Amino acid sequence: MPRNVAGGWPVVLAVLALAAAGSAAAQEPAVSGAADAPYEVPRTPHGHPDLEGFWSNQTYTPLERPEGVAGEFYTPEEVAAIEGGRAARESAQTEPGTIPDVHYDFTQFGLDRSQAARAQNLRTSMIVDPPDGRLPPVNADGRRTAAARAEAQARLGGRWDSAEANQLDDRCIMMRGVGPPMMPNGYNANYHIVQAADHVMILSEMIHDARIIPLDDPDAPPAGLQQWIGLSRGRWEGDTLVVETANFNGKNPFQGSGDRMSVTERLTRVSDDVIEYRFTVDDPGTWDRPWTAVNLMQRTRGPLFEFACHEGNYGLYNTLVGARLEERLAAEAAAEAEQAEQSDRARDR
Repeated sequence: MPRNVAGGWPVVLAVLALAAAGSAAAQEPAVSGAADAPYEVPRTPHGHPDLEGFWSNQTYTPLERPEGVAGEFYTPEEVAAIEGGRAARESAQTEPGTIPDVHYDFTQFGLDRSQAARAQNLRTSMIVDPPDGRLPPVNADGRRTAAARAEAQARLGGRWDSAEANQLDDRCIMMRGVGPPMMPNGYNANYHIVQAADHVMILSEMIHDARIIPLDDPDAPPAGLQQWIGLSRGRWEGDTLVVETANFNGKNPFQGSGDRMSVTERLTRVSDDVIEYRFTVDDPGTWDRPWTAVNLMQRTRGPLFEFACHEGNYGLYNTLVGARLEERLAAEAAAEAEQAEQSDRARDR
């Protein structure tokens, strides 16, 4: 009997099954192909676990567990049904000339996630702590921050009123793939990891940002130095790369976070083709407790090609021009309607 399925529940594909304890060593042999012996991690010439190469964190698994879904895992039968439904929907052709055809053609722009490299498991959410798979409630400080942001946005007007009122990704400033935490994008959810003796570089394909992470650096970044993606420091704990990041500027909020957020990421290679990516978010200015999530990165083919983001940002310019045109046409139509109404009143007299 299938578990966890409620009427109208959202279609979700979870990624490669981990044991309930969340241990990287406790993967399901039927999915991962792992033998009884522990996985032996390959190493770089420097002796560190080898994470180098091209990886994708693409997944259908939501950050939070959907309403109506109970438990940490789906059954294999549920996942097969979910995956089949998603694949059919995303590979379907759109009606030519419609908005979906212009903006959301999955096959033309590579948005068909069923064709992307992705590690599969049975999880119902990325969040593993709290156990309900949901974000903790936002605290009073977080609500005040959200209200202040909404007020500042309202002063700028609607999304298409100006460049400043537009979203960060539309302005080609920041996208969520670079992290931290590194969250999957709808497409281009790929990364290139390069290792040296004392640094690790993680290049995100989406918007082409690179994180340069020094290892075993004893000097903490100055508290007053804040950046869009924070400042990261890494170290090795056994076979796990641990990256701690703070010093965010708060202008790129993650799930409503502020500039007090810190993120601890743990990357552990659990097979030749999979890296377990576990992250913990701690922001006392938004939540009263930290929370933890898990996703997996699947080995994929490289190289990563340049992501130019509107080729000089013509896309943003064109959307604003289009908005002004719509406003002008609406004003002209309103003026014509008013003139027609005045003519009708004059005839009635």
